Amino acid sequence: MAQTAANAIISDLRDRIQHLESGVARPKTVLPFGVRELDERLPGGGLAYGAIHEFAGGGAGAVDGAAAAMFAGGIAARTKGKIVWCLARTDLFAPALAQVGLHPDRVIYVEAIREKYVLEACEEALRFGGLGAVVAETVRLPMVISRRLQLAAEGSGTIGLLVRRWRRQTEAGDFGHPATAATRWRISVLPSEPLPVPGVGRARWLAELIRVKAGESADFEIGACDAQGRISFLSDAGDGSDQTSRSVNTG
Repeated sequence: MAQTAANAIISDLRDRIQHLESGVARPKTVLPFGVRELDERLPGGGLAYGAIHEFAGGGAGAVDGAAAAMFAGGIAARTKGKIVWCLARTDLFAPALAQVGLHPDRVIYVEAIREKYVLEACEEALRFGGLGAVVAETVRLPMVISRRLQLAAEGSGTIGLLVRRWRRQTEAGDFGHPATAATRWRISVLPSEPLPVPGVGRARWLAELIRVKAGESADFEIGACDAQGRISFLSDAGDGSDQTSRSVNTG
């Protein structure tokens, strides 16, 4: 009986140590959008934790690039915990992030003087664990670095969101080549939602899922992230009439 009790205590201690070494345990392995039309296209019904996801604007302009950043920001907003946002350019507009649910008190900004330091900071943050998400803005993503980031994300279980930003269209040549990312998205701006009165309606985006592991690519016309980071699916996107939102708070 004494040996049995001792074994039970040892087993309990091992479980506690494993829990401490593995960081914060996550009850879920994916972060769903809460919109069936998107989630059913993603393995497990959402964006995988412990993985890297890539986002880029659909064109060379700043508007589409900003939409891609806001899409990633809305995803980060629906996670739990602090967000580390790594960047080399100092043009990120914090009030816009707040509008998609990512409030300044949750974000730790890491500003680097060179892009390679952005990726190094991203890797360190991913390895740290215990964060809601790690976001990094980068122009290039070499295969070796992409693999290192994926291994860091896998080790901690943190979701990594890479926003690709290009100064020139020629810099976009490697987008889609590294096969490490679990999903790869291209976000383009569409005309805003029409209103029955003069004014500007909710922003709308074309979200192209151009790569997903163990899945198929697809295009979606969606309503931009709201103040909780939620998107909406435009059920009648074909004719632009009577759009209905199907979204829930899944944070």
